[in-house]
Amino acid sequence: MKYCTRCLQPDTRPNAVFDEAGICPACSYFQELQHVDWQERYEILQDVLQQYPRRPGQHFDCIVGVSGGKDSMRQALWVRDKLRLRPLLACLTYPPEQVTQRGVDNISNLIELGFDVVISAPAPGTWRRLMRESFLRFTNWARSTELALFSSVPQLAIRYKIPLILWGENPGLQLGDMKTLGRTGYDGNNLRFMNTLSGGGMDWMLNASLEPKDLLPYRYPDPDVFEAAGLQIVYLGWFLGDWSLLNNAAYSCSNGLDIRKDTADKTGDLHGVTSLDEDWVTLNQMIKYFKFGFGRATDYVNEEIRLERMSREEGIAIVERFDGCCSDDYIAGFCDYIGISVAAFWEKLHASVNRDLFDIGTDGAIRPRFRVGIGL
Repeated sequence: MKYCTRCLQPDTRPNAVFDEAGICPACSYFQELQHVDWQERYEILQDVLQQYPRRPGQHFDCIVGVSGGKDSMRQALWVRDKLRLRPLLACLTYPPEQVTQRGVDNISNLIELGFDVVISAPAPGTWRRLMRESFLRFTNWARSTELALFSSVPQLAIRYKIPLILWGENPGLQLGDMKTLGRTGYDGNNLRFMNTLSGGGMDWMLNASLEPKDLLPYRYPDPDVFEAAGLQIVYLGWFLGDWSLLNNAAYSCSNGLDIRKDTADKTGDLHGVTSLDEDWVTLNQMIKYFKFGFGRATDYVNEEIRLERMSREEGIAIVERFDGCCSDDYIAGFCDYIGISVAAFWEKLHASVNRDLFDIGTDGAIRPRFRVGIGL
């Protein structure tokens, strides 16, 4: 395990490749941004948009996937108020046991701001069964739900015959998931290869005693279907010079975004502005930490280091304190939902801990073998 020489990105992030100087892809990309002509990029975007004029009978110019959170709210407002487009917002909602009231309120806020929103909801029984199967097989309950979340947008784009999909950040450039890189910095059609979407196909779902028809909401359109519909995903983050976690949050809060009230020691969320529509993602961030050695706090800190609002030493102290934090209440609620005991949850988690990075004491405590910012 090695760390980026500039930020606190470890080389254990899936699909990340550091350069010869030991710099992570996200830091390299950030350095390139300092020399970008943002007016030129805006003009490039205008050229791209002209390739997708609204056709007869088409009521919307584009489709934007939303959760009601900071990024999707900023996208929706920028697309409508700056680009002067009419977007259809697509939201895949969680079942009642999972969705938070703040998530419901944030989607309602988007509707009150004047947007057209299509809300889809996969069958709750299948959703629960696949979450359980995902956790028991992969120690990753979101394996199935992320398929549904990402698949819903192109599925609706095909159904409504809206070829232009506007997305947020480019995970290849801004996070370092290099397999998602497309032909250009804004081309998102390789999003299907994102770490959370690729690998293993859907056979494991069929093995969970489900029929193919039950899995339609989880099926990302095949490349030939994608191409036949003429779909194009465009990363808006590539065109926005001030696209960042906190900037998006500040912009959205000024337009009615409701954020978390719980503290970072329960969530690892330093500012309470991430994954607002549900709470169990906090478990997955904790599990990610025990598998790869980094969690949500690392992502926050890396951005602050690149923006020179925090030193690397200050970031180390924050990551050591908050990475992997998760409230016992969230764990208990999740276990109750998928029908396992809390003890069974920890037994499964202990079996999945990366033993190259962590030791497990006789008391069950998981302790890092690495030093943040240094590695093994």
